[in-house]
Amino acid sequence: MKRNNKNKIISLDKFIFKALYDPKIGYYSKKKSFGINGDFVTSPNISILFSEIILIWIISFWENLKKPKKINIVEMGAGNGEMIYQIIKSSKMFPQFFKSCNFLIYEKSKSLKNIQQKKLKSYDVSWINKLDNIKTAPTLFIGNEFFDALPIKQFVKINDKWFENYVDISNKEKKIIKVKININKYQKKYGINLTNNQNFIEFSPTTFNIFKLISKVLNKMTGGILIIDYGYIENKMLDTLQSVKNHKYSNYLKNIGHSDITHLINFKLLEKIARKVNLKKNGLTTQRNFLINLGILQRAEIISKNLSFVKKSNIFYRLNRLIDKKQMGELFKVMFISNKKIRFEIGFKND
Repeated sequence: MKRNNKNKIISLDKFIFKALYDPKIGYYSKKKSFGINGDFVTSPNISILFSEIILIWIISFWENLKKPKKINIVEMGAGNGEMIYQIIKSSKMFPQFFKSCNFLIYEKSKSLKNIQQKKLKSYDVSWINKLDNIKTAPTLFIGNEFFDALPIKQFVKINDKWFENYVDISNKEKKIIKVKININKYQKKYGINLTNNQNFIEFSPTTFNIFKLISKVLNKMTGGILIIDYGYIENKMLDTLQSVKNHKYSNYLKNIGHSDITHLINFKLLEKIARKVNLKKNGLTTQRNFLINLGILQRAEIISKNLSFVKKSNIFYRLNRLIDKKQMGELFKVMFISNKKIRFEIGFKND
């Protein structure tokens, strides 16, 4: 990251945005991040079962809407395109549903968009730059590990005064400095009480603005957003900012542009944001419960029935990574948010 003589300090969210999305140096602008040879592996790349179960849920939602003739399926930040590829491929087994689908991808990274276009060249998929640039129809947004990669601000309370974390970029060695701020200005701007019983706050203005755009679409056309991400549901906010390089944690102030920067989603705060923009939570559960509720164990049994021991073991090894409590099963949460007229709890019941 080049030195900026006019601004030797920048807010943390601006630093993260530049480190991840800058066209020249940004991590998502130049690096193949996904898979064994990348820095991390996402659920769709672990097992095809994940995408198949998501498709089952999508079809159930479409049926809940009384099978509209057209529905927009929008993946937000599609990574290497694996999930939507499997969803489209498998949805052909359901002709009426498939015919109704308008598949879209919201993607900021040009390099990832190129990877997605190569993978999906045989399918009818559109890419959009704006979330409200969507044809009029019921719309379902899907964000799998999308919100965790959006820039965040961090605020810390010291001696009853609030400070914001900034990054000093004046030297090669970047460092965090604290700048005294009026936290009430932020709370008034977004209409959300951030400070209640908090000593530390992580808040993403980008997430708030995206929710505002999604709300306009959902309240105009009906629909919802399925969010799958790693995070926590406690009210007390934590410092969760982290960086990953070669499947290992690293210092987010180093390896700028060469390592991923993410944070854990505070789902209680996400719910507050949803309510503020006139949306509602239909359900919140762990990835383990969501996938099991939708029949992933039964699906694994069916596809492995006549396979060799080695192939069967591989299927259940991958499945275990998705649902085991010590792996992704409980760390990852699933939330469904919609306009206020919709009631849809499939996958979230008995939790």
